[in-house]
Amino acid sequence: MDNDEKPPSTLIGRCTAKLSNFLSQIFAMAPQSRGELMDVLNRSKIDGILDQDALDTIQRILGVADLRVRDIMIPRSQAIMIDKDHALDECLTVLIKSAHSRFPVLDPDDDEITGILLAKDILQFFDNEERKNFNLHDLLRPAIFVPESKHLNVLLAEFRSTRNHMAIVVDEYGGVSGLVTIEDVLEQIVGEIDDEHDVDDDLKLIRKLDGGDHIIKAILPLEEFNEYFGTHLRDKRYDTIGGLILKHTGHVAQRGEKFEMSGLSMEIVHADRRRIHLVRIFTSPPISDQRSD
Repeated sequence: MDNDEKPPSTLIGRCTAKLSNFLSQIFAMAPQSRGELMDVLNRSKIDGILDQDALDTIQRILGVADLRVRDIMIPRSQAIMIDKDHALDECLTVLIKSAHSRFPVLDPDDDEITGILLAKDILQFFDNEERKNFNLHDLLRPAIFVPESKHLNVLLAEFRSTRNHMAIVVDEYGGVSGLVTIEDVLEQIVGEIDDEHDVDDDLKLIRKLDGGDHIIKAILPLEEFNEYFGTHLRDKRYDTIGGLILKHTGHVAQRGEKFEMSGLSMEIVHADRRRIHLVRIFTSPPISDQRSD
């Protein structure tokens, strides 16, 4: 151990002492409102009891109760689902390309979610001897459904009590509007890691760059995309350009991935493991490593 490195027991002791002091302040002052509580938290930071990261985390925890499922859900147009009639190879293709661990299984005829498929439940069928026994219906776990209006603190408690990690989000008419995972909720507490490619949330749906290229948000409706870029993209299942890109690539394209769609050269600027956020539209000639329709 380096001379400057503190033993874990010392660090834990200091953290415990700071937390104890911090809690003593809160109970001593007995804040009567969230505003008063935030005043105590801010003073604790000034006094060195809390650092900025800890203060930010506590603020996010308090804010979770104000957020609803609709604020963080993955829209249906960007959700990766498996068709209930998919054969084993089709399921494996989706699993491998997306690298997700859970998938809603859709009955396209009734437009209903019939269950949740866990990736680990399908691994056994990599064995050639087991392939003949594959039956997707037998592998499905029950899906849980939550309204868009449910508060995140309530949803998190339900996730913990039921040990579910994914819920299907339904609108006021009972239609599937998206999905939400326990990871989505926890990100509201621990925060996301930003990088140099992230763009302010206030970015317009379409922003023209100095060189003539455009940065668009993946939630841009197809109708607005077509009107702006003079294209004629259509698909019954997808309302946004992000959803159509998902269909085109067959997986959640990651940052730096380039392709061509409807004669336009595109590059993923920002995406996480669940969804595409930002796409660059090039005005220059088609890129060399693209994929055509």
